[in-house]
Amino acid sequence: MTDKTIEQPDDSEAPKRRQIMEGARAVFQANGFDGASMEQIAKSAGVSKGTLYVYFANKEELFKALILAERVIQADASLAEESYPEPVEELLQKIGQKYLKMFLRPEKLSTLRMVLGATDKFPAFGALLFEAGPVSGRMRLARIIEAKCAAGELKCDDAFLAANQFADLCGSFLTQRSMFLIDQKITKAEVDKNVTSAVRVFLAAYGAKA
Repeated sequence: MTDKTIEQPDDSEAPKRRQIMEGARAVFQANGFDGASMEQIAKSAGVSKGTLYVYFANKEELFKALILAERVIQADASLAEESYPEPVEELLQKIGQKYLKMFLRPEKLSTLRMVLGATDKFPAFGALLFEAGPVSGRMRLARIIEAKCAAGELKCDDAFLAANQFADLCGSFLTQRSMFLIDQKITKAEVDKNVTSAVRVFLAAYGAKA
């Protein structure tokens, strides 16, 4: 796999590049990394192989580009609130709802399965998504927790640990079920129940009155 940095194309190239990447996404999701070929990707994207190679030198570079693009819509990015004037319980409810809503999107789950299927061969693929998603998002949430501690709404010695615990409480069982059982849809009632319980458990441990 090449380590070459993937540069963003100029505006005139962007639509064609997106067309190729959407075609590639469909092929990778259907066949996995090893089962996909550049010929299949070109056909899926509706371009010639020559055009495909103008944009991407090989399959590895194209797969990496998909992962880099995915970083901007990571589920855990929803944990990054620019401001947080709400009381802590209300804020945690909002964050938890947004987090699960984004994580449970079918296209998000397909991308995660696609990347996990390739990590044995290319560990860097998984690392890219992990650093951009769980690590980055939960570090942002940790900063929110620290701010709420400073405001006297929470008590916590390790904000990053607490952020991980809150995200895991919100996704408890639902994220695993959605990853493995493709045909089972998660209902809004299940999401509401999970998030409400997560907030209650989190505040029992870290609330100022705990």
